[in-house]
Amino acid sequence: MRQAIHTILDIFYPPFRKLMPLQTFRYAACGGINTVIGLLVYFIGYRYVFEKEIFDFGFFAFKPHVAALFLSFVVSFCLGFLLNKFIVFTSSTLRGRIQLFRYGFSFVVNLIINYLLLKLLVEVIHWPAMLSQVITTIIIVTISYLSQKHFSFSTKK
Repeated sequence: MRQAIHTILDIFYPPFRKLMPLQTFRYAACGGINTVIGLLVYFIGYRYVFEKEIFDFGFFAFKPHVAALFLSFVVSFCLGFLLNKFIVFTSSTLRGRIQLFRYGFSFVVNLIINYLLLKLLVEVIHWPAMLSQVITTIIIVTISYLSQKHFSFSTKK
């Protein structure tokens, strides 16, 4: 399966060869795929699974958009970890559970940075929300790639 995915991704790599290394391209492609799947899961969850109604989890009730976000997060987190572990950063020498812990930690840190940057750009500097999100996304993707490469899926030197 890994080889099949590598082959498919590598077909699209040549136009990007001068812009970025293969690992960076694979990271961008897998991240893009994961994002699209996450949005699709959110849409299906919101529209059809939770049917735009309150979802009572027993001890807590979720509004449908929050329940769909949680479902999307679970799928995206799992898929993102698997893609990074088995497709992008295949030469990592860390044990799987260490990678998973570090990936989760990096995810939470990136989420906090994303939130704080948006608060700063939108509420303090008063930039438009969409422009702020684009800038924040560029920063977070860069931080995320570096943290995954050098922390979550690092290799021994």
